[in-house]
Amino acid sequence: MSISISNSAQHQATVATSTLTSKITEYSQWRANLIATIDEYIDWTGHAEALNAIQELRLYDIKEILKKDQLVLALLAEFSRGKTETINALFFSDFNQRLLPSEPGRTTMCPTEIFWSDREEPCIKLLPIETRQSDDTLSYLKTTPDVWHKIRLDIDSADAMKQTLRALVQKREVDIETAKRLGFWNEDDTSMQRQLAESGKVEIPVWRHALINYPHPLLKNGLVVLDTPGLNTMGAEPELTLSILPNAQAILFLTATDTGITKSDMQIWNSYVQKRAAHKLVVLNKIDILWDGLESDAEVELLIQKQIKNTAHELGLDSKNIFAISAQKALVAKIRKDEALLKRSGINHLENSLAEQMVQSKHEILGRAVVTECSNMIRASRKIAQIRVDSVKNQLAELRELQHKSHDASKEILAKVVAERKRYESSILTFNQGSEKIKRLSSKLLRHLSLGYLDTTLAQTKQDMGDSWTTVGLNRNIREITRLAINLAEEISTEGQIIKKHADDLYQLFWSKHGFEKTEAVQLDMRHFIESIQALEKVTEEFCTSPVNLLTEKNFLIRKFFLGLGVQIQAIFEQTHLDCTHWLNQVIGELKNQINVHKTALDQRAESLMESHNNADKVIKNIANAEKDLVKYQDQSNQLDATLLKLMRSAKFSIDHIKEPETEGNTVHVNLAANSNSIEREINKSTIQFDAPFI
Repeated sequence: MSISISNSAQHQATVATSTLTSKITEYSQWRANLIATIDEYIDWTGHAEALNAIQELRLYDIKEILKKDQLVLALLAEFSRGKTETINALFFSDFNQRLLPSEPGRTTMCPTEIFWSDREEPCIKLLPIETRQSDDTLSYLKTTPDVWHKIRLDIDSADAMKQTLRALVQKREVDIETAKRLGFWNEDDTSMQRQLAESGKVEIPVWRHALINYPHPLLKNGLVVLDTPGLNTMGAEPELTLSILPNAQAILFLTATDTGITKSDMQIWNSYVQKRAAHKLVVLNKIDILWDGLESDAEVELLIQKQIKNTAHELGLDSKNIFAISAQKALVAKIRKDEALLKRSGINHLENSLAEQMVQSKHEILGRAVVTECSNMIRASRKIAQIRVDSVKNQLAELRELQHKSHDASKEILAKVVAERKRYESSILTFNQGSEKIKRLSSKLLRHLSLGYLDTTLAQTKQDMGDSWTTVGLNRNIREITRLAINLAEEISTEGQIIKKHADDLYQLFWSKHGFEKTEAVQLDMRHFIESIQALEKVTEEFCTSPVNLLTEKNFLIRKFFLGLGVQIQAIFEQTHLDCTHWLNQVIGELKNQINVHKTALDQRAESLMESHNNADKVIKNIANAEKDLVKYQDQSNQLDATLLKLMRSAKFSIDHIKEPETEGNTVHVNLAANSNSIEREINKSTIQFDAPFI
């Protein structure tokens, strides 16, 4: 069966998912427009001396981040709540049948990530469950292709696709000792107890994790979907818990009309969603069980509203964030192009809110970061452009004065410029000495964040745990790591203050002696480093006290959690190292660019005056050249202003500290807050690797 559909069917399917599709497509276009604006800035004609290699690389990095950016949607629920059917209804109805396996009972056996990357053919990658016995983390295993079982997807055949994806639900039987080693044994699970009594075996998944690379239009535009198994598997994969929620733009937590909010639902909500997910929607699925024909539509609606109200009360949530749907009927409606059934299924309302929340979340994080950092870079270039304009104006004034002065008077003008250049060269010598001092201090600062130091600390922590993997030991060691991290942050902050003081002295020198804009170096902010470590401490404490974790064999679970914790701590250190490196590059980087441009301008002024001295023809020629340069540099300034205005108007977040350029005559004044340290962090936090969308 071919998955291609007619133009008419395509149009109807588009209508059915118009909001979700259009919002994600609109977001993709917004990223493309932002990239085009950055390209416009890179191609700015005044960049001869205004953009150094580090800044240029940074702009290309930002462009790559925008190109690879993803919108992450995670679905969390206990078994049999209809997660997979909801995914089929939301994204894959164009197959005219179920794409992902969805049937009564337990279907999703392992966490499944669905995305698209053109770096690889359409395929499904499956990680064997035996890898749980190793200490290798999921993030590491995603960089090791040999351990994955790869199956090519035949995207021209829906039947072949469906058959291939049946691998997601494969199970096998093992003895109880193997189940314990792999973290699957739960003595409170009655079905496991029954299996053990009947066959002496326990049923477990064949696969630990699945990656589906599929060229769906929404996935091509950056959407990533994660389908998770139930409570037991979530508890047995702490790395998912530590990594998934901070990266997701939206969490869909599914409950079911036929079960209500169960004890295990509440455990998932309390442990993984309520406090950890910034953007969450609750789905009350399977409302079609109320469509028994015995009640009128109005009576059914009253029952649904009552259940929404009860669900909101139990979860402590506003009822506007709870969506009653029938995923199964929504899928049927989309396949049959039944608009009435589609409306009754309630999925359109969910799609609208989901699209709004996901895209708005991305605009707030990535949009704010990119627009703010690029705006600051353009602002710095604008200063360079203004230095050129001011210098040419001074040159013109001197040449015109020279034109009407006596020989002795012209000597005075020339001597004045030469003296100014000598003072400037003296200041440059001071700058170079200060720059070398800052460079030495920078190397010392970055050594604090070396991975060698971190590896030693984590190895000592693991040694302290020994063979006794207990929650007490885990809590004690994360508290010790937090204490060390706070002390480290204080040391780095102190050294950062010293570096800033040296940088401020240099800014002060060139302001007082050479008329540069009065400014200060950006301050190094280590708060996010501390908050990130403290957040891990809080998550660890919740993990150690959560009743969910009583369901899984202790030693296995605590060891896995510790390994996942190590990955997160390493990521925090690496990100902070990047933050500090970026800060050190910019602490006097802007001043250095201004110094170079100002020196070139001074040299040109002196050379022009020397040429024009005692030569009337040269004076006239140099005045004409200076007038042309003035027009050129003013045009370059106007180009920057236009690019900046375009960038600011592309911002789709609440701008509380960035103002659009204010026009006054022919001059555009720009007021931008400079906090590139946090910007660097936000951009990198939003970066998602293809091989590891979440972990």
